[in-house]
Amino acid sequence: MRRADRLFQIIQHLHHDRVITARDLAEVLEVSERTIYRDVKDLSLSGVPIAGEAGVGYRLMRGFHMPPLMFNEEELAALLLGARMVQVWTDKSLARAAHQAISKIESVIPEHLKPELARTELLVPDFSISPEVAAHLALLRGAIKQQQKVSYDYIRQDGQHSSRIVHPLGLFYWGKVWTLVAWCELRDAFRHFRLDRIQRMEQLSEPYQFLPGRSLQDFLGTVCDEY
Repeated sequence: MRRADRLFQIIQHLHHDRVITARDLAEVLEVSERTIYRDVKDLSLSGVPIAGEAGVGYRLMRGFHMPPLMFNEEELAALLLGARMVQVWTDKSLARAAHQAISKIESVIPEHLKPELARTELLVPDFSISPEVAAHLALLRGAIKQQQKVSYDYIRQDGQHSSRIVHPLGLFYWGKVWTLVAWCELRDAFRHFRLDRIQRMEQLSEPYQFLPGRSLQDFLGTVCDEY
């Protein structure tokens, strides 16, 4: 990383309301603490109002405005790849947001980086999800955000049908399949459901509470314990 880029990164990691240590900055930027001390000193001498000291930590003084956000080529490639994935593998609302994000990036990046927008070696195959799955995805995102229960009919892998009322917790994408992780009232346990096997979905007006042992973090903890 060029020193100019590293100085800019240091400013980005400094905040008005909390202190960050030289050790933390050194780990993020993969340099020595001595380098951080020297860089912070040079930034202060150049007029960047940094409060703090070596051995304690640093923060930006209030009133300092960050310079315009800039990206290097690798950062830009990562953002564009992620946005293109969202455009073809999620619902219409997120796809529209991804398109708007790309437009905003295009409007602020310098001229020498704009050719990166047209590069095609990182491809995102457009095997778009079905309209039904996209609709389920949009509804479930809203239910998770609003913490509302959802009811639907579900077709199991063996072809059996069941009706469920669940507390939706998280959505996972596995390449071609979206799955919902939820607390299932029928089973009184965590369950995961493929969105392409869900039918007649409805968001209920009844909210659910995060009870001990029933959060997404609890589910992820059980999965980690299995491995």
